[in-house]
Amino acid sequence: VQLVESGGGLVQPGGSLRLSCAASGFTFSTYTMNWYRQVPGMERELVATITIDGTTRYQDSVKGRFTISRDKVKNLVYLQMNSLKPDDTAVYYCNAVFSRWPDVRSYWGQGTQVTVSS
Repeated sequence: VQLVESGGGLVQPGGSLRLSCAASGFTFSTYTMNWYRQVPGMERELVATITIDGTTRYQDSVKGRFTISRDKVKNLVYLQMNSLKPDDTAVYYCNAVFSRWPDVRSYWGQGTQVTVSS
């Protein structure tokens, strides 16, 4: 199983980035996909979710600015981030979750750094 994030980097406040997560080694279409972020010394927090039927949910602080999407043919999940703020600076992690009790699985990527600074 692999989740490989890409697309992070340094961007000025107000700018945009698109993160990608390439999934392999599992049945992508049956997993809910999440983006989390983590700042050093803080707990990892859930930013956005997209379910197997395409339903999306967002943390209040990113609503209207971030968009999560998935490509079930290419096994990719994206996080389009617009109007970025310094508070968005963090390591962003891709997460895949399968839950069909009692079978529960969760996989993580290695993370990609996003830095918002002038």
